[in-house]
Amino acid sequence: MRRLVLLASAIVFVDTAFYAVVAPLLPSYVEQFDLSKLGAGVLVAANPLGTLVGALPAGLLASRYGARRLVLVGLGLLGSSSVVFGFAGHIALLDGARFVQGLGGACSWAGALTWLLGQAPPERRGELLGTAIGAGIAGALAGPAIGGLADATSSELVFSSVLIVTAGLAAWALTTPEHHTRNPQGMGEVLRALRRPAVVRAMWLVTLPALAFGTLYVVGALRLDHLGAGTAAVAATFLVAAGAESLVSPLVGRLSDRRGRLYPVRLGLGASACAFVLVTLPSAPLLFAAGVVLLGATLGTFWAPAMAMLADAAEATGLDQAYAFALVNLAWAVGQVAGSLSGGALAESTSDAVPFLVVAAVCAVTFAGLAARPVAVAPVAVASGDAPT
Repeated sequence: MRRLVLLASAIVFVDTAFYAVVAPLLPSYVEQFDLSKLGAGVLVAANPLGTLVGALPAGLLASRYGARRLVLVGLGLLGSSSVVFGFAGHIALLDGARFVQGLGGACSWAGALTWLLGQAPPERRGELLGTAIGAGIAGALAGPAIGGLADATSSELVFSSVLIVTAGLAAWALTTPEHHTRNPQGMGEVLRALRRPAVVRAMWLVTLPALAFGTLYVVGALRLDHLGAGTAAVAATFLVAAGAESLVSPLVGRLSDRRGRLYPVRLGLGASACAFVLVTLPSAPLLFAAGVVLLGATLGTFWAPAMAMLADAAEATGLDQAYAFALVNLAWAVGQVAGSLSGGALAESTSDAVPFLVVAAVCAVTFAGLAARPVAVAPVAVASGDAPT
């Protein structure tokens, strides 16, 4: 089990690192290609848009052919598209490479987490997911540093080296045992699951932090640049923010196993709403950077409990776990695309404060909607019916 946890963690680490790599590079791409804030949002959103398109097909492939094959497809797409990204000299090529990276991410995440959850005891789902997601967040920590390195040295060399990393992970996956049971479920089961309130609620709690991060990546990076922070400072800010997020995730995963899935989510909703309001106030780059780090920590409280909640709900409805993580990918991608595009567009047409205040309001409304729900600890197994909240 330990080897599988390490493998899944390494896969999501690498995938997330090359999603987050664009944050410190964004100001230079805006200048190089004369992009508006909306154009910058499109570049950020291209990756989750690929994930959105690939989410459900990835779940189908994992369910029918096994998680390992899906992981190998995802690693291949990530490695090849990263090389294109490094050499691209036109914004359309950059957007296209990011889109293919997102397709690879849909395969890698669904494959790795389905593989992990297929062998994990239900009572440890939050903990093990928290560990893997913490590694993914650490990848988000490494991503800005890689982007800063590419900006300071050679983007061609840095992004071409991804092929070596993905080849090593593929070799590791091929030597790791997989216990795959063929499950011929189709889209009908997914549509039936989407009629369950517990499934929809869990998906929203994945979508919301993704929307918040999509907004933060675009508006936060450009705001730091506007306040006078250079590429290195932007990279350092998002690196520290991801570090705070990675420390929080395993802790809230264990907390959700013991105190119920919604307990840490409620704490995160309240804290995030306040943090998004506070981050509109500073006009000094250091204070704004501190607000970004605070948001990294508060938004990190969502991932593990929300994903574990969705896994619980999938089991309750008889849905294969491969589809559960396809729905995770789908929910994340919708939030990221919406946050990146609407955040950039709102900031362009109004001010940088407006998209942050909108996200704060959404967090507050969600908190109010969950305030009356009981916080029940997830059971070891659920046979049928709706999952507990």
